[in-house]
This record gives sequence, structure tokens and C-alpha cells, in this order.
Amino acid sequence: MEYQAKELFAKHGVPVLPGETVDSADAARGVAERIGKQVVVKAQVKTGGRGKAGGVKLADTPDEAVEKAQAILGLDIKGHTVHKVLVTEASDIAEEYYVSFLLDRANRSYLAMASAEGGVEIEQLAVERPEALAKVPVDAVKGVDEAKAREIVEQANMPADVRDQIVDVLVALWKVFVEEEATLVEVNPLAKTPDGTVLALDGKVTLDGNAEFRHKDVFETYADPVEEDDLEGRAKAKGLNYVKLDGSVGIIGNGAGLVMSTLDVVAYAGEEHGGVKPANFLDIGGGASAQVMADGLEIIIGDPDVRSVFVNVFGGITACDAVANGIVQALEMLGDSATKPLVVRLDGNNVEEGRRILEEADHPLVTVVDTMDGAAGKAAELANKGA
Repeated sequence: MEYQAKELFAKHGVPVLPGETVDSADAARGVAERIGKQVVVKAQVKTGGRGKAGGVKLADTPDEAVEKAQAILGLDIKGHTVHKVLVTEASDIAEEYYVSFLLDRANRSYLAMASAEGGVEIEQLAVERPEALAKVPVDAVKGVDEAKAREIVEQANMPADVRDQIVDVLVALWKVFVEEEATLVEVNPLAKTPDGTVLALDGKVTLDGNAEFRHKDVFETYADPVEEDDLEGRAKAKGLNYVKLDGSVGIIGNGAGLVMSTLDVVAYAGEEHGGVKPANFLDIGGGASAQVMADGLEIIIGDPDVRSVFVNVFGGITACDAVANGIVQALEMLGDSATKPLVVRLDGNNVEEGRRILEEADHPLVTVVDTMDGAAGKAAELANKGA
């Protein structure tokens, strides 16, 4: 969120204005009193367009700060509910610029982007006036020193009177990018105030989840509280690799490649059954213990969009009989909360024993199908019937 990005900016020397984040309107009064100037109250959600949605408001007095915070807290902005607001010192703006560093996956390198025309939707600027957005490749080994920062500033045609300040900002922003192991750092707007000072008035940072083990303090501090209906948050808390999709067939598989293939097969089968689609990506990895299976089923069954579940497992290190026992035990653990039909396809190591275990258990929710295509078709059929 913005306030978290600004904390990381300040830590590495990027200039930001003072402010505090609060989760109640009354607390906004204290922050405004401590700042002692006009403040801006800003919704803290991970999406753009906050100002247009009424999530950014000026307040001249502490009483007004309370009033503005009351209006913003609880607001829905593009599907994100506002639980916190940032109360920060307001600033007059003479000019607005844009700067960012990001991972350029297409070219397998880093990229600096900068424009003398900030404060607008940068995607819109890139489409309508691409010449106004400088794109400068950054060598991963050399990084961004003063010379490289000056090259970026010159290509962006930044005003001469602020170039030195923006060079300093870029060098500091690169430190954020590298030392925090981010895939994106962005300032929009980077603003010049009437007295000529350059400040980061807004910020966006995306941290690389693969580096979490090296930055546990940051990830734990900035972790979002898990909402009851936040399936991805609940799955992450259980250590599951889960992504919510917009279909109605829940998917559980072992191995990312197998799960991706399963999504394709279900989508294809769904064309003959009312156009049903996969409801999620869920990879339980190599271990299909009863607890892992129960955790996966609990998340998927908790999705109100799911009408059927397709468990597609290829036994390798974890044999099919262990997977089958995990499914049976998971259903016992879930009890009455397990209400949606399961189609199970097992193959690989100890497949015959695995199928025998499921047949012997004879659970009313479980249908065993030998082939992947057949199982996908059955799962799609059941989802369509349950719609």
C-alpha cells in the first residue's frame, strides 16, 4: 500500500512528507493536530483510481480530517474495502513527474521509465503519447549510479531546474528496488513544490515473494489481515499455492504443470457443459497428506462459486494409495462441511491400490474416473447440473 511504499522510500532516502496511517476516524484528528497544517486523507488500498472514487480528500482542520476519514473508511474502491487511511501533510504542486524501475520480463532485464508528465494514468500516456515516456534499460550488474540516473533524466527531458534532485531520487529509488528485492518501484507523482523541492507524493512497490525468506520482517509487518472471505489469504496462511479464478470447477493437483494442464482440459470439457470453467489453481505439491488435502478441500469448498471439485493426482514420490488415504481422511475431517461432489483421477505409482481404497471407502461424494479427459468431463457435467 502507499503508506508502506513510503516507509520503504524513507528508509532509503527517497524524500516523502510526514504522515501516519490510522484505522479509525477519531485517530485522524490526532495525526492532523501533530502535523499542524493542511492534511490530505488517503484511502489505503492496493489499487489505482482512489481519487476518482472519492478516496482522497483535503482537510484544513483536525475536525475536517475526522469528517473526511469517516467518509473514506469502509468505502469500496474497485472491489477493495478501505480499512485504513493515510493522513499526511498536504503539498501544493507546481509540476508533476513520473519515475519507476521494474523487471522487464520480455527482455530479461531491468527497465527504468520516466516522464516529465506525471500525475496521470501512465498506461494511458504510454498509449496516447509514447514519446513522452522514456524507457531506459538498466544493466543488472552496473545498476543505477549518478551517471545512469542522469541519462534517465535527460532522456525523459526533465526540467533543468530539478534534474539534480531527480537524479538523487533515482539513485535512492534504485536502492529500494535492489535492497528490498522488488519487481516494481514507482513514484507517481514525483512532484515539484512551489519552492522548488522535489517530493514523492505517492508510491507503489511490489516485492518479490520468492525473496520473502530474506525479508521476513518486511513481509510480516506488511501482511494483510486475512478476511473471512479472502480465499487466497486463507490458502496462503495454510501454505497452499492457490489462485482464485472465475469458474465453477474446483481444481486440486500435485505439480504446477499438471494443474495448468488440468485447467486447460476442464475449460475444454466445459464447452460441452454450459461453458463451465475452472474455479481455481491449487497445487498441493509432492505431499498429499490428509491434512494438506483437507486444507485444500476446505478452501475450495469454501468458495461459493464452486459446484464440483476435480482432484487430479499423478503418483510419484507420493504414491496413489497415500493420496487416496488422504482424500478419505480429509473427507472424514471435514465432515458435514464437505457438500460438493468430488471427481478423482489417480494415475502413476500404486494407482490400483489407490483406486481400491477409494472404491472401498464408497464415499457418496466421490466419483473415481480413470482418465484425465473423462474426469474433466464428469466434473464439468456435475458443475453444470449444480449451477
